[in-house]
Amino acid sequence: MGRVTERRRVIRIRDGAVGTRPDTLVAEEPLEIRLNGKPLAITMRTPGDDFALAAGFLVSEGVLGEAGELGNIVYCAGATDDGSNTYNVVDVRLAPGVPVPDVSLERNVYTTSSCGLCGKASLEAVRTTARWPVADGPSPLRLKPALLAELPGRLREAQRVFDRTGGLHGAALFSPDGELLDVREDVGRHNAVDKIVGRALQQGLLPLSGTVLLVSGRASFELAQKAAMAGIPVLAAVSAPSSLAVDLAVETGMTLIGFLRGASMNVYAGERRVVLD
Repeated sequence: MGRVTERRRVIRIRDGAVGTRPDTLVAEEPLEIRLNGKPLAITMRTPGDDFALAAGFLVSEGVLGEAGELGNIVYCAGATDDGSNTYNVVDVRLAPGVPVPDVSLERNVYTTSSCGLCGKASLEAVRTTARWPVADGPSPLRLKPALLAELPGRLREAQRVFDRTGGLHGAALFSPDGELLDVREDVGRHNAVDKIVGRALQQGLLPLSGTVLLVSGRASFELAQKAAMAGIPVLAAVSAPSSLAVDLAVETGMTLIGFLRGASMNVYAGERRVVLD
């Protein structure tokens, strides 16, 4: 299986002094996701948690929603002409009786590490495929700004590979009281979120009602879509959201927070969950 990091020789220039040294880089390799043996999508990802990534991707596509709908996931042997296993191709098998999606889903999407499924679905597509409403859980979710302000630091402390490379994104799932429930890293933000959602599916924890999802960088429509499909009521990002992400948050009743840095933040939707007094 591919390594999470790799070493490369670099020329380092500091204050006019030139030298050479090894540098640690985050690994980036393609992952082909197959569904019942048929190619479905290719994403550029950081190796690791590949089965969770594939499962989470299928949750966001509306294919999976419960652990019992997942048969198994395997690496495809003989993925190359010489028969070797590259560990860059996974096949997801649905459980018996689970309907296979329409062939229109089998679109051989190329998902880049920067933007995910660019130009993909609309608000209507999420509305028609989401299995659960965005819900707070057993009791109304009320988050204090002081608690929200602590979350980026907790995510950063948990990003072990980022400490070594400085070159990948993180996503973290928190409880209403700020407890870190899960954290994943990847060269793509959308992959990190898929890994969190996929792990939750495998553990039978969907929908993720009453949780807070924090992502490094911006909050795109795709990330809001993945949160909505997993039933997550609060999405926060350290950078800006897109206009369509805000529209989707309003549409689904999600709370969307951007520019979460220190004690500052912008609440773009769902302000009822944030204590504003």
